[in-house]
Amino acid sequence: MFQRVGKAVVRHPVWTIVAWLIAAVAIVATAPSLPSNSDESSFLPKSYESIRASDIQHKAFPSAFTPSAIALYQRADGGKLTADDERDVARITTELGQKHIDQVQKVVPGPPSKDGKYTMTLVQMDKKTAGQPVQADAAKVLRDDVGQLTKGTHLQVKLGGPAAQALDAQDASKAGNALIGLGTFAIILVSLLVIFRAPILAVLPLILIALVSAVAKGLIAYATKLFGLQANDSVSSILIVVLFGVGTDYFLFLMFRYRERLRAGDEPKQAVINAVARVGEAVASAAGAVGVAFLALSLSTLGSLKQMGPALAIAVTATLVAALTLIPAVVSLIGPKVFWPSKSWQHEPRGASFAALGRGVQRRPALTAAASGLVLVVLAIGALGFKANFDLASGSMPKTKESMVVQDELKTAYSAGAAAPTDVYLSSTDGKPLDKSAFAAYADKLGAVDGVASARVSQLNKDGTTADFTVTLKYEAATDKAIAAVDRVRDVAHSDAPAGTEAVVGGLSSIYKDIDTAVDHDYRTVFPVAAVLIMIILGLLLRSVVAPWYLIASVGLGFGATLGATVWVFQGLRGHSGLMFLIPVIVYLFVVAIGTDYNILMIARLREEAREGRTPREAAGVALRHTGPTVAAAGFILAATFATMMLAGNALLKEMGFAVSFGIAIAAFVMAMFFTPSLTALIGHAAWWPGHADRALPEAGSEAPADETPDGPVRTPSKLHN
Repeated sequence: MFQRVGKAVVRHPVWTIVAWLIAAVAIVATAPSLPSNSDESSFLPKSYESIRASDIQHKAFPSAFTPSAIALYQRADGGKLTADDERDVARITTELGQKHIDQVQKVVPGPPSKDGKYTMTLVQMDKKTAGQPVQADAAKVLRDDVGQLTKGTHLQVKLGGPAAQALDAQDASKAGNALIGLGTFAIILVSLLVIFRAPILAVLPLILIALVSAVAKGLIAYATKLFGLQANDSVSSILIVVLFGVGTDYFLFLMFRYRERLRAGDEPKQAVINAVARVGEAVASAAGAVGVAFLALSLSTLGSLKQMGPALAIAVTATLVAALTLIPAVVSLIGPKVFWPSKSWQHEPRGASFAALGRGVQRRPALTAAASGLVLVVLAIGALGFKANFDLASGSMPKTKESMVVQDELKTAYSAGAAAPTDVYLSSTDGKPLDKSAFAAYADKLGAVDGVASARVSQLNKDGTTADFTVTLKYEAATDKAIAAVDRVRDVAHSDAPAGTEAVVGGLSSIYKDIDTAVDHDYRTVFPVAAVLIMIILGLLLRSVVAPWYLIASVGLGFGATLGATVWVFQGLRGHSGLMFLIPVIVYLFVVAIGTDYNILMIARLREEAREGRTPREAAGVALRHTGPTVAAAGFILAATFATMMLAGNALLKEMGFAVSFGIAIAAFVMAMFFTPSLTALIGHAAWWPGHADRALPEAGSEAPADETPDGPVRTPSKLHN
């Protein structure tokens, strides 16, 4: 099939390129804008308790004040606020409310701090648009206006709260994306120049993948609108590196094989056809593994991951189609001049390092497998110390951003849990008014829970059927201690609710608790489903039920090693209280899916060499000799492009960038290059059971012409090694 695709593209390269250009223009011109949402609760299903609590709040207390923004005041000299300062704050609060800023519904004064050095203005916005870009826009206006109103006073003011955090995260994301994009371009350009010493080859993938990126983003916007998916800023950052990283991978897979076919004596256009025929199945299988792993995210209970999965799967699919059509078409038009001015493509270097590595694996497969496996196991031990951090707001931007400074100052000036109190909503189950005499005892029981600073009845709805108990925790909302405390609050709230009532617990810590539960569900669901789907693809590619087991086991070891190294670096060396809760899911999918690319490429080449009559050990040695440079180049570039995410300056992308780049390096330089070929050499023919995928193919001409065999033309070993 892939040979037919190669022939069709090489025969009609101009039409193939024109078709891509027309599709790109049409999709980009008509695609809707990609929506964005930063409200963490919007990513949870409505069945979760924190979301049910939010619904009760909206119905029972529609006018309840929930601040979307907080203006925090202090004196410029750091002293206690004077009576004049307090009058200035009251005036600013009043004038701010009179401006009728879009989305702003209410502006009220907030409580002063216990030490008298801080006070607040609280701003409530439309709850229906919580987390949406319009509230970030409103925060920008608020920040400018409150700054202007404070001029001429002795006060300093900073704007924080959810809307301000969304604004700062938006700005940080734009700056981060620019750095990631520039870093990715620079790494790919310099790396390809070093590898091929050919400027055309260095620039070509950047141009082609930029075209594919435009098409993919348009298709993602269509899918997001069609299926009503959520979106957030992190998807854009990940898309950049996925499109350019994976796209460069597939470009390298084809170009290394194209160069090899030219060295073997193929005519240039036939070399393109043979490259597509030989690598096409491996590339398609690799893309399939990545795609199904990403699609497995659709089973996630978190809306952010649900949207990310299909988006990344669309991006990989578009990249695959380009790798099999657009790239071969362009290369067939340029021909060997694509390697200009270098002449090294004409002859394989003698005594190359990968040939020596191949001989080492061939001679000592057991030692190689044991040593590489030990490296993975030792690193994986660190994963046992993993702790989760649920504060996406602070994880999505640098600590120097204004809203983050406000968050830190609120913790110092007020109690740690005061900025985000927990609410227990006690509702009558029979529609009758609640017994108010039971409120005090119920509040005392809530206040006695370990980790609770105080609990009180704050409001009762007009029908008297729902009461709001405000519970202030001793800890910051996103900490492990706060999440454990809110779990205990739930137990007491449910078990000690008066007869004829039902209690639900809401608030930010409750949302984080539900996110923790949702992530645990995703670990149990997404991980095994992705693994099974990848194993099916491996089984279809290799016609074996044995090889997929040890291949997926090796990638699982790579996942453990990656997570362990990330824990040691960030929780150990950097002193983070925990890793962002999304890290294990992201690492699993990228390391298992993209890391499998290199395993697929290596074992497909190993099978190809075995089909030419080589023993399992010889096949492993030759496969490493010829595929090692491809895996090394692709692995280095992909790892380096993911590492650019660390330039974004926020905890989430720093941790994600390190983890994925380290995992890909492990997948390329440990698993694919040593562990997989040495293990396959040790297992021998049994690795291909029950099929005979490694058996020698019929000699060319005995049953079918060379160019009609399932995997393309059969070359002789002598021709390969010239």
